[in-house]
Amino acid sequence: MRTAVVLIALIAGFAALKIGENIFAPMTLAVVVGVILSPLAQAMERMGLPRGLVSAGVLVVFVLLFAVIAFLIEPLIWRLTDAMPRIRFELRYFVEELRGLIRGLDEVNKEVEQALGTSNGAAKAAGGEEGDVAKSVPNLTDALFFAPVILAQALIFLGTLFFFLLTRAGIYDWISHWSGRTREQADRIRDRFRTAEILVSRYFFTITLINLALGAALAGALALIGLPAPIVWGAVAAGLNYILYLGPMTVTAGLLVAGVVAFNGLFAVVPPLIFLCLNMIEGQFVTPTLVGRNISVNPLLVFVSLVVWLWLWGPIGGIVAIPVLVTVLALLDIFDGDEVIGKHG
Repeated sequence: MRTAVVLIALIAGFAALKIGENIFAPMTLAVVVGVILSPLAQAMERMGLPRGLVSAGVLVVFVLLFAVIAFLIEPLIWRLTDAMPRIRFELRYFVEELRGLIRGLDEVNKEVEQALGTSNGAAKAAGGEEGDVAKSVPNLTDALFFAPVILAQALIFLGTLFFFLLTRAGIYDWISHWSGRTREQADRIRDRFRTAEILVSRYFFTITLINLALGAALAGALALIGLPAPIVWGAVAAGLNYILYLGPMTVTAGLLVAGVVAFNGLFAVVPPLIFLCLNMIEGQFVTPTLVGRNISVNPLLVFVSLVVWLWLWGPIGGIVAIPVLVTVLALLDIFDGDEVIGKHG
Protein backbone atom coordinates (compact mmCIF):
# COMPACT_ATOMS: atom_id res chain seq x y z
CA MET A 1 0.00 0.00 0.00
CA ARG A 2 2.78 2.41 0.94
CA THR A 3 4.67 1.62 -2.24
CA ALA A 4 1.58 2.32 -4.33
CA VAL A 5 1.07 5.68 -2.61
CA VAL A 6 4.69 6.66 -3.22
CA LEU A 7 4.44 5.61 -6.87
CA ILE A 8 1.23 7.62 -7.37
CA ALA A 9 2.85 10.63 -5.70
CA LEU A 10 5.88 10.39 -8.01
CA ILE A 11 3.70 10.16 -11.11
CA ALA A 12 1.60 13.12 -9.96
CA GLY A 13 4.73 15.10 -9.17
CA PHE A 14 6.30 14.50 -12.59
CA ALA A 15 2.98 15.32 -14.28
CA ALA A 16 2.81 18.62 -12.38
CA LEU A 17 6.41 19.45 -13.35
CA LYS A 18 5.64 18.69 -17.00
CA ILE A 19 2.42 20.70 -17.08
CA GLY A 20 3.95 23.65 -15.22
CA GLU A 21 7.16 23.69 -17.26
CA ASN A 22 7.01 27.42 -18.00
CA ILE A 23 6.98 28.17 -14.27
CA PHE A 24 8.89 25.35 -12.58
CA ALA A 25 11.74 25.17 -15.12
CA PRO A 26 13.02 28.76 -14.66
CA MET A 27 12.44 28.54 -10.90
CA THR A 28 14.49 25.34 -10.61
CA LEU A 29 17.22 26.75 -12.85
CA ALA A 30 17.33 29.87 -10.66
CA VAL A 31 17.73 27.77 -7.50
CA VAL A 32 20.55 25.78 -9.14
CA VAL A 33 22.30 28.97 -10.23
CA GLY A 34 21.79 30.37 -6.73
CA VAL A 35 23.43 27.29 -5.22
CA ILE A 36 26.34 27.64 -7.66
CA LEU A 37 26.78 31.33 -6.79
CA SER A 38 26.36 30.80 -3.05
CA PRO A 39 30.14 30.72 -2.32
CA LEU A 40 30.48 34.12 -4.02
CA ALA A 41 27.56 35.46 -1.99
CA GLN A 42 29.02 34.10 1.24
CA ALA A 43 32.40 35.68 0.49
CA MET A 44 30.75 39.06 -0.09
CA GLU A 45 28.73 38.71 3.12
CA ARG A 46 31.91 38.01 5.10
CA MET A 47 33.20 41.38 3.87
CA GLY A 48 30.38 43.01 5.82
CA LEU A 49 28.09 43.82 2.91
CA PRO A 50 24.32 43.70 3.54
CA ARG A 51 22.63 40.52 2.31
CA GLY A 52 20.22 42.47 0.09
CA LEU A 53 23.08 44.32 -1.59
CA VAL A 54 24.97 41.06 -2.04
CA SER A 55 21.97 39.38 -3.69
CA ALA A 56 21.44 42.33 -6.01
CA GLY A 57 25.14 42.52 -6.86
CA VAL A 58 25.39 38.82 -7.70
CA LEU A 59 22.24 39.11 -9.82
CA VAL A 60 23.67 42.08 -11.74
CA VAL A 61 26.95 40.24 -12.36
CA PHE A 62 25.07 37.22 -13.68
CA VAL A 63 22.91 39.36 -16.00
CA LEU A 64 25.96 41.21 -17.33
CA LEU A 65 27.73 37.90 -17.99
CA PHE A 66 24.71 36.60 -19.90
CA ALA A 67 24.54 39.86 -21.88
CA VAL A 68 28.20 39.52 -22.88
CA ILE A 69 27.60 35.95 -24.09
CA ALA A 70 24.55 37.07 -26.09
CA PHE A 71 26.59 39.91 -27.60
CA LEU A 72 29.27 37.46 -28.72
CA ILE A 73 26.74 35.07 -30.26
CA GLU A 74 24.67 37.71 -32.09
CA PRO A 75 27.04 38.17 -35.09
CA LEU A 76 27.07 34.41 -35.67
CA ILE A 77 23.25 34.25 -35.69
CA TRP A 78 22.92 37.06 -38.23
CA ARG A 79 25.67 35.57 -40.37
CA LEU A 80 23.89 32.21 -40.46
CA THR A 81 20.59 33.92 -41.26
CA ASP A 82 22.12 35.80 -44.21
CA ALA A 83 23.83 32.64 -45.45
CA MET A 84 20.73 30.46 -45.22
CA PRO A 85 20.07 30.32 -49.01
CA ARG A 86 23.66 29.25 -49.62
CA ILE A 87 23.42 26.72 -46.78
CA ARG A 88 20.38 25.14 -48.45
CA PHE A 89 22.15 24.94 -51.79
CA GLU A 90 25.37 23.52 -50.33
CA LEU A 91 23.53 20.95 -48.21
CA ARG A 92 21.41 19.89 -51.20
CA TYR A 93 24.60 19.48 -53.24
CA PHE A 94 26.23 17.52 -50.38
CA VAL A 95 23.19 15.22 -50.15
CA GLU A 96 23.27 14.65 -53.92
CA GLU A 97 26.96 13.70 -53.75
CA LEU A 98 26.23 11.29 -50.90
CA ARG A 99 23.33 9.74 -52.83
CA GLY A 100 25.56 9.38 -55.88
CA LEU A 101 28.14 7.56 -53.78
CA ILE A 102 25.45 5.24 -52.40
CA ARG A 103 24.13 4.58 -55.92
CA GLY A 104 27.67 3.73 -57.06
CA LEU A 105 28.09 1.25 -54.21
CA ASP A 106 24.69 -0.21 -55.04
CA GLU A 107 25.71 -0.73 -58.66
CA VAL A 108 28.90 -2.51 -57.56
CA ASN A 109 26.83 -4.71 -55.27
CA LYS A 110 24.47 -5.62 -58.13
CA GLU A 111 27.41 -6.56 -60.38
CA VAL A 112 28.85 -8.78 -57.64
CA GLU A 113 25.45 -10.46 -57.12
CA GLN A 114 25.10 -11.08 -60.87
CA ALA A 115 28.64 -12.50 -61.05
CA LEU A 116 27.89 -14.87 -58.17
CA GLY A 117 24.46 -15.73 -59.51
CA THR A 118 22.70 -14.55 -56.32
CA SER A 119 20.92 -11.53 -57.74
CA ASN A 120 17.28 -11.26 -56.74
CA GLY A 121 16.49 -8.76 -59.41
CA ALA A 122 16.76 -5.04 -59.56
CA ALA A 123 16.80 -3.32 -56.25
CA LYS A 124 14.08 -0.89 -55.45
CA ALA A 125 15.00 2.58 -56.56
CA ALA A 126 15.13 5.18 -53.89
CA GLY A 127 12.00 7.15 -54.61
CA GLY A 128 10.93 10.66 -53.84
CA GLU A 129 12.75 13.88 -53.66
CA GLU A 130 14.59 14.77 -50.49
CA GLY A 131 12.93 17.43 -48.43
CA ASP A 132 14.26 20.89 -48.42
CA VAL A 133 17.06 21.08 -45.87
CA ALA A 134 16.55 23.70 -43.24
CA LYS A 135 13.14 24.40 -44.76
CA SER A 136 11.64 26.28 -41.91
CA VAL A 137 13.55 29.17 -40.40
CA PRO A 138 12.06 31.11 -37.46
CA ASN A 139 10.75 34.43 -38.69
CA LEU A 140 9.85 37.71 -36.99
CA THR A 141 6.27 36.58 -36.35
CA ASP A 142 7.47 33.49 -34.49
CA ALA A 143 9.86 35.61 -32.43
CA LEU A 144 7.07 38.05 -31.48
CA PHE A 145 4.78 35.15 -30.58
CA PHE A 146 7.30 33.57 -28.20
CA ALA A 147 8.66 36.86 -26.80
CA PRO A 148 6.08 37.22 -23.96
CA VAL A 149 6.70 33.64 -22.79
CA ILE A 150 10.47 34.11 -22.82
CA LEU A 151 10.17 37.46 -21.02
CA ALA A 152 7.92 35.93 -18.35
CA GLN A 153 10.33 33.04 -17.81
CA ALA A 154 13.24 35.47 -17.56
CA LEU A 155 11.42 37.50 -14.91
CA ILE A 156 10.55 34.33 -12.96
CA PHE A 157 14.18 33.24 -13.14
CA LEU A 158 15.59 36.60 -12.00
CA GLY A 159 13.05 37.01 -9.20
CA THR A 160 13.60 33.48 -7.88
CA LEU A 161 17.38 33.87 -8.06
CA PHE A 162 17.32 37.16 -6.14
CA PHE A 163 15.04 35.96 -3.35
CA PHE A 164 16.81 32.61 -3.06
CA LEU A 165 20.17 34.33 -2.57
CA LEU A 166 18.52 36.68 -0.09
CA THR A 167 16.77 34.03 2.02
CA ARG A 168 18.58 30.74 1.36
CA ALA A 169 19.88 30.46 4.93
CA GLY A 170 16.35 30.89 6.26
CA ILE A 171 15.03 28.34 3.77
CA TYR A 172 17.60 25.77 4.90
CA ASP A 173 16.81 26.46 8.57
CA TRP A 174 13.06 26.11 7.98
CA ILE A 175 13.39 22.82 6.08
CA SER A 176 15.84 21.47 8.66
CA HIS A 177 13.55 22.46 11.55
CA TRP A 178 10.47 20.79 10.08
CA SER A 179 12.31 17.71 8.77
CA GLY A 180 14.32 16.86 11.87
CA ARG A 181 12.59 15.46 14.93
CA THR A 182 15.40 16.53 17.22
CA ARG A 183 17.90 19.36 17.22
CA GLU A 184 20.70 16.99 16.25
CA GLN A 185 18.71 15.76 13.24
CA ALA A 186 17.96 19.36 12.22
CA ASP A 187 21.66 20.24 12.43
CA ARG A 188 22.52 17.16 10.39
CA ILE A 189 20.02 18.09 7.66
CA ARG A 190 21.38 21.64 7.62
CA ASP A 191 24.89 20.25 7.17
CA ARG A 192 23.66 18.16 4.27
CA PHE A 193 22.29 21.26 2.56
CA ARG A 194 25.67 22.88 3.09
CA THR A 195 27.38 19.82 1.64
CA ALA A 196 25.08 19.94 -1.38
CA GLU A 197 25.95 23.60 -1.96
CA ILE A 198 29.67 22.87 -1.81
CA LEU A 199 29.46 19.83 -4.09
CA VAL A 200 27.31 21.55 -6.73
CA SER A 201 29.48 24.69 -6.66
CA ARG A 202 32.66 22.62 -6.93
CA TYR A 203 31.18 20.56 -9.75
CA PHE A 204 30.19 23.63 -11.78
CA PHE A 205 33.47 25.40 -11.08
CA THR A 206 35.40 22.37 -12.38
CA ILE A 207 33.09 21.93 -15.37
CA THR A 208 33.41 25.64 -16.18
CA LEU A 209 37.21 25.38 -16.29
CA ILE A 210 36.94 22.29 -18.49
CA ASN A 211 34.46 23.97 -20.84
CA LEU A 212 36.62 27.09 -21.12
CA ALA A 213 39.61 24.92 -22.03
CA LEU A 214 37.49 23.03 -24.57
CA GLY A 215 36.26 26.30 -26.10
CA ALA A 216 39.79 27.71 -26.30
CA ALA A 217 41.13 24.53 -27.93
CA LEU A 218 38.28 24.49 -30.44
CA ALA A 219 38.73 28.18 -31.27
CA GLY A 220 42.45 27.64 -31.89
CA ALA A 221 41.87 24.59 -34.10
CA LEU A 222 39.14 26.33 -36.12
CA ALA A 223 41.38 29.37 -36.59
CA LEU A 224 44.11 27.12 -37.97
CA ILE A 225 41.82 25.69 -40.66
CA GLY A 226 40.40 29.13 -41.51
CA LEU A 227 36.79 28.83 -40.32
CA PRO A 228 35.24 32.30 -39.80
CA ALA A 229 34.49 33.48 -36.23
CA PRO A 230 36.48 30.79 -34.39
CA ILE A 231 36.28 32.65 -31.05
CA VAL A 232 32.48 32.78 -31.29
CA TRP A 233 32.35 29.06 -32.02
CA GLY A 234 34.62 28.40 -29.06
CA ALA A 235 32.31 30.41 -26.79
CA VAL A 236 29.25 28.59 -28.13
CA ALA A 237 30.87 25.20 -27.58
CA ALA A 238 31.91 26.14 -24.04
CA GLY A 239 28.37 27.26 -23.21
CA LEU A 240 26.47 24.38 -24.77
CA ASN A 241 28.81 21.81 -23.26
CA TYR A 242 26.99 22.33 -19.94
CA ILE A 243 24.07 20.43 -21.50
CA LEU A 244 25.24 16.82 -21.60
CA TYR A 245 24.85 14.98 -24.93
CA LEU A 246 22.36 17.49 -26.38
CA GLY A 247 24.83 20.39 -26.27
CA PRO A 248 27.67 18.64 -28.12
CA MET A 249 25.19 17.33 -30.70
CA THR A 250 24.00 20.89 -31.33
CA VAL A 251 27.55 22.20 -31.69
CA THR A 252 28.42 19.36 -34.09
CA ALA A 253 25.41 20.13 -36.27
CA GLY A 254 26.21 23.85 -36.23
CA LEU A 255 29.83 23.28 -37.18
CA LEU A 256 28.72 21.03 -40.04
CA VAL A 257 26.54 23.85 -41.37
CA ALA A 258 29.38 26.35 -40.88
CA GLY A 259 31.77 24.01 -42.69
CA VAL A 260 29.36 23.68 -45.61
CA VAL A 261 29.13 27.48 -45.83
CA ALA A 262 32.87 28.15 -45.49
CA PHE A 263 34.46 25.25 -47.40
CA ASN A 264 33.89 23.16 -50.50
CA GLY A 265 33.68 19.40 -50.82
CA LEU A 266 34.41 16.93 -48.06
CA PHE A 267 36.56 19.49 -46.19
CA ALA A 268 33.24 20.79 -44.87
CA VAL A 269 33.16 17.92 -42.35
CA VAL A 270 36.54 18.87 -40.84
CA PRO A 271 35.17 21.43 -38.29
CA PRO A 272 32.66 18.99 -36.71
CA LEU A 273 35.27 16.22 -36.73
CA ILE A 274 37.70 18.46 -34.85
CA PHE A 275 35.05 19.22 -32.24
CA LEU A 276 34.10 15.55 -31.90
CA CYS A 277 37.74 14.61 -31.28
CA LEU A 278 38.16 17.35 -28.66
CA ASN A 279 34.83 16.45 -27.05
CA MET A 280 35.81 12.77 -26.90
CA ILE A 281 39.09 13.65 -25.16
CA GLU A 282 37.21 15.89 -22.72
CA GLY A 283 34.44 13.40 -22.02
CA GLN A 284 36.55 10.26 -21.76
CA PHE A 285 39.68 11.52 -19.99
CA VAL A 286 39.57 15.10 -18.66
CA THR A 287 36.14 15.29 -17.02
CA PRO A 288 36.24 11.84 -15.34
CA THR A 289 39.71 12.61 -13.97
CA LEU A 290 38.91 16.06 -12.55
CA VAL A 291 35.25 15.69 -11.59
CA GLY A 292 35.47 12.07 -10.43
CA ARG A 293 37.87 13.02 -7.65
CA ASN A 294 35.20 15.18 -6.01
CA ILE A 295 31.90 13.62 -7.06
CA SER A 296 31.60 9.93 -7.82
CA VAL A 297 28.11 9.11 -9.11
CA ASN A 298 26.95 5.93 -10.80
CA PRO A 299 26.91 6.59 -14.59
CA LEU A 300 23.50 4.90 -14.84
CA LEU A 301 22.05 7.42 -12.36
CA VAL A 302 23.56 10.26 -14.38
CA PHE A 303 22.09 8.93 -17.62
CA VAL A 304 18.64 8.29 -16.12
CA SER A 305 18.57 11.71 -14.47
CA LEU A 306 19.59 13.37 -17.74
CA VAL A 307 16.95 11.51 -19.78
CA VAL A 308 14.17 12.30 -17.29
CA TRP A 309 14.98 15.99 -17.00
CA LEU A 310 15.51 16.41 -20.74
CA TRP A 311 12.09 14.82 -21.26
CA LEU A 312 10.56 17.16 -18.69
CA TRP A 313 12.09 20.52 -19.61
CA GLY A 314 14.34 20.13 -22.66
CA PRO A 315 17.65 22.07 -22.55
CA ILE A 316 16.90 23.58 -19.13
CA GLY A 317 16.37 20.06 -17.84
CA GLY A 318 19.73 19.06 -19.26
CA ILE A 319 21.39 21.87 -17.27
CA VAL A 320 19.73 21.12 -13.93
CA ALA A 321 19.87 17.31 -14.20
CA ILE A 322 23.28 16.76 -12.61
CA PRO A 323 23.00 19.49 -9.91
CA VAL A 324 19.61 18.14 -8.83
CA LEU A 325 20.99 14.59 -8.74
CA VAL A 326 24.02 15.67 -6.69
CA THR A 327 21.78 17.65 -4.30
CA VAL A 328 19.45 14.69 -3.76
CA LEU A 329 22.36 12.31 -3.15
CA ALA A 330 23.94 14.80 -0.74
CA LEU A 331 20.66 15.10 1.19
CA LEU A 332 20.51 11.31 1.35
CA ASP A 333 24.04 11.42 2.82
CA ILE A 334 25.58 9.43 -0.05
CA PHE A 335 28.74 11.54 -0.10
CA ASP A 336 31.21 12.06 2.72
CA GLY A 337 29.72 15.26 4.00
CA ASP A 338 32.04 15.65 7.00
CA GLU A 339 35.11 15.60 4.76
CA VAL A 340 33.63 18.15 2.35
CA ILE A 341 32.54 20.52 5.11
CA GLY A 342 35.83 20.10 6.93
CA LYS A 343 37.75 21.31 3.88
CA HIS A 344 35.49 24.29 3.24
CA GLY A 345 33.94 25.03 6.60
